[in-house]
Amino acid sequence: MLQLINVTKSFAGQTVLNAVDWHLRPGERIGLCGENGAGKTTLLRLLAGLHEPDTGTIQTARGTLVGYLPQDGLEHAGRTLFDEARSALEHLLAIEAELGELETRISASHAQADLDRYALLQEEFLQRGGYTMEAEVARVLKGLGFSENDRDKPCEHFSGGWQMRIALAKLLLRRPNLLLLDEPTNHLDLPARDWLEEYLANYPFTVVLVSHDRFFLDQVVTKIVEVWHASLTSYPGSYSRYLTAREERVSALREAKRRQDEEIAKIEAFINKFRYNNIKAPLVQSRIKQLEKIERIDLPPERKRIAFSFPPPPKGGRLAVRLHGVGHGYGEQTVLTGVDLAVERGERVALVGANGAGKSTLMRLLAGVEASRQGTREEGAGLVLAYFAQDQANTLEAQLTVLEQITRVAPFDMVPKLRNLLGAFLFHGDDVHKKVSVLSGGERNRLALAILLLRPANLLLLDEPTNHLDLQSKEVLLDALRGYAGTLIFVSHDRYFVDALATRVVEVANAAATAYLGNYEDFLRAKGGEGHSTLRVETTTVTKAVPVADDKSARIASHAERKASQRDAQRREKRLLEVEARIAELEALLAGLVGEMQDPAMATDHARLYPLIDRHDTLQRDLDEQMALWEELQEQDGAAE
Repeated sequence: MLQLINVTKSFAGQTVLNAVDWHLRPGERIGLCGENGAGKTTLLRLLAGLHEPDTGTIQTARGTLVGYLPQDGLEHAGRTLFDEARSALEHLLAIEAELGELETRISASHAQADLDRYALLQEEFLQRGGYTMEAEVARVLKGLGFSENDRDKPCEHFSGGWQMRIALAKLLLRRPNLLLLDEPTNHLDLPARDWLEEYLANYPFTVVLVSHDRFFLDQVVTKIVEVWHASLTSYPGSYSRYLTAREERVSALREAKRRQDEEIAKIEAFINKFRYNNIKAPLVQSRIKQLEKIERIDLPPERKRIAFSFPPPPKGGRLAVRLHGVGHGYGEQTVLTGVDLAVERGERVALVGANGAGKSTLMRLLAGVEASRQGTREEGAGLVLAYFAQDQANTLEAQLTVLEQITRVAPFDMVPKLRNLLGAFLFHGDDVHKKVSVLSGGERNRLALAILLLRPANLLLLDEPTNHLDLQSKEVLLDALRGYAGTLIFVSHDRYFVDALATRVVEVANAAATAYLGNYEDFLRAKGGEGHSTLRVETTTVTKAVPVADDKSARIASHAERKASQRDAQRREKRLLEVEARIAELEALLAGLVGEMQDPAMATDHARLYPLIDRHDTLQRDLDEQMALWEELQEQDGAAE
């Protein structure tokens, strides 16, 4: 459907793509991977037609509808949320408007041309899902985290992150057959990510996306295309499979190059030894030609492996921090009520929940930077905490350079490791000499996180530490936190990160905080009620961290059960949409019949009227049956939840 032929593209003297050939096929779901600055966004913009290649051509098949979501910068205003999302269905809206006009004309003139046009448009409207578009808009908005109360809110009242969700909703509703997504999960919480993951895994057309969420890539894509050293390399399978396959490929290349280098060395040694020997001259010439014909193996540049470890935490008591009967809010809004939460030494607690549920509020209460309206906060003996807030970057000093800022607060024994640490957080080369004042918001957040991790503490509270980190930097941070000997409480919307770290998950929802032992997968199983109720721990009685057993077979079985449950839910949802479509169709037919029956001419034309009455009764019975079926499906959905 789209092909790059010998494409080269450069920016500011740097070649990001060099003589690239690539063929995109229908139905592929591709993840673009590579370090920051490798050219992933450039490639997406080329595919979207927003950039032109310096050399080479891009061929697009006829009928290809391209949809592109950038990382940021989109804003919506002038309409309510629902109307803005609905505007993405412009073709259906145009048909709906024309149908309305035709109904007006038909009621006045009964022209055959209008009747034929109406029948044609009505069939197209039905086939394209026109009668279910309201339900589909509501489904997508709900999946992306918008509440029912948001429906009539003006778009300009939504913040930047929610603006990008609106843009994503419109894109998904348009259903382009080439969907290009640049960091679609950046502004999504875990529930919305889970929904989008399922949606894209079942998307019937081609998807190309960039994401720094490893779990999301594993669940969605069927191929990884690595953008590296101005070239593209394809790896079939998930991101985890790509990591293994890439290492195998590079190892095989190293071995092949080693053998080639040995062979070249032998040939060169022979040439040098007998270069001036007339008797061996024909053999020397043969070896020279052999050497010229060898196609040299080029190894991809080595990626720097950066490691970082925390300074040893100070000793503390068994209890790290406890909240008892805590309630809090802002103005008339209640955010939390009756929260009891005890965190013990060595625990790794993940706070999860929808955006706006109160996770950051709970973090501030745990950190002691806000006093609660009700209840008490208790610190354990010897507590030394370090708290990373979402606005932590505001504490930096604008006039200092990156290196000066981190050196000023670093312990003496950590100074030799500062360059490595900054490299782990994407500050390479001359970046360390940039003034804080010129850093982007993402760069400031990364620097603030790096500084925080230098301070010896026995309780770390990290509010979305993975924001603005690429996959490699997340791995560095994850490895460091795995080796951290203190207590950790964190918020992250990265599923892989949560699964790899958490020993307990606390769900913040409906002004309450409920704890579940295990990682995020265990939390989902417990929420699903699949016979794992023993994993759940009520917030009033949490006293001890329990390690999660690494039982592979149990996890596989549980995963299969969860997928089966998801498939059942998808079937119910599909059936529900079909019933809703039939209800809308029947209501439209009944409305048409009523309009026809109300024609004054019908009062004396019984030959035409009575069949219409019979038809009306039949359709009404059918509608009643469909409504009963709809209620039954809704009850099944409620029971499943």
